[in-house]
Amino acid sequence: MKSITRRAVMLLFLLLMVAGAVSAFDFSDIENRVVEYRLNNGLMVIVLPRDDAPVASFVTMVNVGGADDPKGSTGIAHLFEHMAFKGTKEIGTSNLNKELKWMAEEDRIFKQIFEEKAKGAAADTALLARLEEELSKASDSAGQYVVPNEYGQIVEREGGVGLNAFTSYDVTAYHMSFPANRLELWMAMEADRFSNPVLREVYKEKHVIAEERRMRTESSPQGKLVEEFISAAYKAHPYHNSLVGHMSDIMNYNRMDALQFFKKYYVPSNMVVVIVGDVQPENVRQLAEKYLGRIPTGPKPAPILTQEPPQISERRVTVRDKAQPVYICGFPIPYSTHPDMPALEALADYLGQGRTSQLYKGLVKEKKLAVQAVAFAGFPGVKYPSLFGIYAMPAKDKTNAENEQEILAIIEKVKGELIPVDEVEKIKARAKANLINSMTGNEDLAMALATYEVVNGGWRKLFNAMEKVEAITPEDIKRVANNYLDANRRTVGMLEPEESN
Repeated sequence: MKSITRRAVMLLFLLLMVAGAVSAFDFSDIENRVVEYRLNNGLMVIVLPRDDAPVASFVTMVNVGGADDPKGSTGIAHLFEHMAFKGTKEIGTSNLNKELKWMAEEDRIFKQIFEEKAKGAAADTALLARLEEELSKASDSAGQYVVPNEYGQIVEREGGVGLNAFTSYDVTAYHMSFPANRLELWMAMEADRFSNPVLREVYKEKHVIAEERRMRTESSPQGKLVEEFISAAYKAHPYHNSLVGHMSDIMNYNRMDALQFFKKYYVPSNMVVVIVGDVQPENVRQLAEKYLGRIPTGPKPAPILTQEPPQISERRVTVRDKAQPVYICGFPIPYSTHPDMPALEALADYLGQGRTSQLYKGLVKEKKLAVQAVAFAGFPGVKYPSLFGIYAMPAKDKTNAENEQEILAIIEKVKGELIPVDEVEKIKARAKANLINSMTGNEDLAMALATYEVVNGGWRKLFNAMEKVEAITPEDIKRVANNYLDANRRTVGMLEPEESN
């Protein structure tokens, strides 16, 4: 009993320390140091000076993701993420004119391939095989002038770290960190790759992406389940797209379509640049006007107007594979800026985030039904109406059906009872601690500012997020549980072990 008491006292002490640190954290101090300006071409630049160390982190976020992929070109937003590291007219080539000559030959041959494929069953397979061979030779000829990974080599040579990018359903982001005295170099290189993309090696890179699809989805039982689950949950809205792309679309990628996509979405009015670190805002502004101001302007693309119709019945998909069972369910919820989202995120925390959550205690700890159980709000994206999801991995000799029964019972309990006030206070403390943690590193803070600017209605809302969290009540959480967690409007996905013959 004494040891239990000591642990309880220590836990209380730690919670009080966290609460004290959170309440003492001054968000306004950070907010007041942020400087923003818009260049003449429409590009938003956000700067936060921090002189803790002579380094700076850079994020370029484009308001385009997998949901924006055109029909017939699923995954093309992800393709361009790859292309942005292939270099420019100045970087990545030993002889641009000769390379462009062979790239034009690639495009000419692929156009013939596409036209032949369009004949469907009447396509000449022998001709297609010959054209594919010609395309491969043209790609090899263009490749002899490529300087592999020159963009990354320059970054590394100049002290840059963390050069990377990601594509989500909502956005595409490019990020890295440099010594602060390399600010102008970053400006020049970033302006170059978004002003002068060459899209070299596109016909080779699509085979890399095809292999990525095989690894992520086709050879992954859980990858198959997630793709089937998302496509079942969305009938109309393009969140149902495959983020990496469908294989037939990947094999039909071409430079012409990729350039058209780039010209539509990679315009300054659809992008934001965030710099956090040891920089001076006025110096950043001058350099931004000099370099980033060169990026050609263009109209801001319209948002997706397709709306997912109200779900009126339960949907179920089952994937059978040689794997252990997995259970996923999702309930339709609003977009990230909707007033109900803070309460929905609090509900996800209470239901299934951490070892003290209701799902973990009920499924994993007490009834031994699962080895993992989590809940989350905002999947597969957040810019448009999304899903409140629950994921469970059954324990050995336990089933998806057993887990589902317990999950539904826990949901009904939350819908019928108010969460204790002290539990709500813990949820708020964790939310605040997570926000503080997102502001400790330059890159994390730059990414948060960019995400709020592009997706959540403006970077200033990052610093107002705690006000919305603080206002959450037990009644709010019960209300959203009843409004959104309707078993008749959910999508269920199950991975079931393949039966032995």
